[in-house]
Amino acid sequence: MTPPEATLWALLRAHRFDGVKFTRQVAITHYIVNFAARSRRLIIEIDGDTHGRQVEYDAARTQYLERQGYRVIRFTNGDVMDNPEGVIEAIGVALAAASPLPTPLPAGERGQ
Repeated sequence: MTPPEATLWALLRAHRFDGVKFTRQVAITHYIVNFAARSRRLIIEIDGDTHGRQVEYDAARTQYLERQGYRVIRFTNGDVMDNPEGVIEAIGVALAAASPLPTPLPAGERGQ
């Protein structure tokens, strides 16, 4: 993990965030996302310096993941390292807006 990923993971892991289980490096079809709360269908991506050069790719990827039923929120490395409290607050807002899944996840999406 990069230092920003490790910093955010320390804040999210082991149900430390309102009891929501996050997992890291989650495969969702042909993409691997940084963090996901499957039960809330929320993906958190941390964008490093290279993401400034791949705006179209990131937009297409986000659209695809949203079509799969996920909400994607993105933070920069600087956001995580310079303002972790703000990042956590934004994640809290996103989680509050995301309803828990009413039905079981498809077999390929279970975190078992």
